[in-house]
Amino acid sequence: MGPSSSLDGLRILVTGLGVTGFPAAVHLGERGADVIVVDGDDQADVSEKAQILEVFDVDIRRGPEHVETLPEESLDLVVTSPGWRPDHPLLLAAMQAGVPVIGEVELAWRIRGTNDAQWLTITGTNGKTTTTTMLESMLLAHGLKAKACGNIGAPLLEAVLEPGLEVLAIELSSFQLHWQDSLSADASAVLNIAPDHLDWHGSADAYEADKAKIYHQTKTACVYNAADEVTLRMVEDADVVDGAKAIGFTTGIPRPGELGVVEDLLVDRAFIPQRYSSAAELASLDDVATATGVAGQRPADHQISNALAAAALARSVGVPGPAIAEGLKNHSLGAHRMVTVAERDGIRWVDDSKATNTHAANASLNSFDPIIWIAGGLPKGADFTPLFSDHGHRLRALVLIGADDTAFREAVAATVPDLDVIRIEPALAVDSGVPRRRGEAVVAAAVDAAASIAVSGDTVLLAPAAASMDQFLNYNTRGELFTQAVHSHLES
Repeated sequence: MGPSSSLDGLRILVTGLGVTGFPAAVHLGERGADVIVVDGDDQADVSEKAQILEVFDVDIRRGPEHVETLPEESLDLVVTSPGWRPDHPLLLAAMQAGVPVIGEVELAWRIRGTNDAQWLTITGTNGKTTTTTMLESMLLAHGLKAKACGNIGAPLLEAVLEPGLEVLAIELSSFQLHWQDSLSADASAVLNIAPDHLDWHGSADAYEADKAKIYHQTKTACVYNAADEVTLRMVEDADVVDGAKAIGFTTGIPRPGELGVVEDLLVDRAFIPQRYSSAAELASLDDVATATGVAGQRPADHQISNALAAAALARSVGVPGPAIAEGLKNHSLGAHRMVTVAERDGIRWVDDSKATNTHAANASLNSFDPIIWIAGGLPKGADFTPLFSDHGHRLRALVLIGADDTAFREAVAATVPDLDVIRIEPALAVDSGVPRRRGEAVVAAAVDAAASIAVSGDTVLLAPAAASMDQFLNYNTRGELFTQAVHSHLES
């Protein structure tokens, strides 16, 4: 415990040399631990990281043979990266040997020491990043020294040790939550729950159980989605600190104990003494529209929900209504989230590459009509049938990317068998010898295919409903390539 206590004599294994593993190895090495880092990738250039780790005598072992099982040395602890599944042979071997396995969140919580910054934690299937950055903006507008971190922004291990910070707005994935047990946030929120990452967690129940861990030992406020019964059940089942309150948010008129919407205003009936008889104005829907890049339009319900969840967390640490409104006005929506990249000849081109699951894609599809939909990628065990059942009437065509389109084709056959489906050849993702960014040819072909059938009034929507890693480095790369391909097509 604490950022300066000695770890001399402890041998700690860190899995992975990426954005989580590297700072963990540095910190543990600085404190005197005997650190071993294993990483299956022996091709990437990690020379700069290796030079830093050598200062602390960290033992780096790269290559597939080093991640198959535990090293021969006895271990006191394993610190794992979020990308490593619980059924990874090395992690299973550690647990079977009685070696504790923790993740970066647990490590950050243990080392926070005298850092008394308040922890406001956010998870959910969708909307985490937008809500977290909205929250950060609200906190800053109130004059607090705050930082968005965790699954976005600064690594949590770095943020927790940064002097002077008063509040941490922390986005947490289900992967990160799986490996933590001690966290006791000041306030926490689960935005929504829909099946996702079932390949990693093994089942929907296991996924929900890991998400629910965010409420464990919450001190002040457990924020839940009044329209999502699963999030309410999580709060009801949570073992919280005495005095912690359940705070709901709704896009309708709020009841006492909730934040919601009255006419065109976001209001609070949870954090005011007179909540049974009145409501406090926080912001307007116009402020939410500005925050989400649709100024002059009514924001989508899911964005209103994100703003309300952020406001609830901000209110839990005393942020007043004017600062919440100002924070929304100052907020900038992140890249690849419902971004209109071009409009030409009555055709709108929209990048929602961040829609990496069915829940996010559903919100995106709800926003446009008619649509030429570019979708596909790693399905993560998802069922796409409801998307086509609910939105088939909006779709003029489906442009399929991804290495394996089986799940999408089965969903189309079961719901809208007459839908025009254009398959982009997976072989285009293979490097042809010409230096290109991974997946560039796939996206270019998808844009050309969509353009060949798009007419005035159509929206060409990249909302893949699937992960990107089968053909792209990440969803950011997928979105960037889409934007480039659209502009190249329109300029040709």
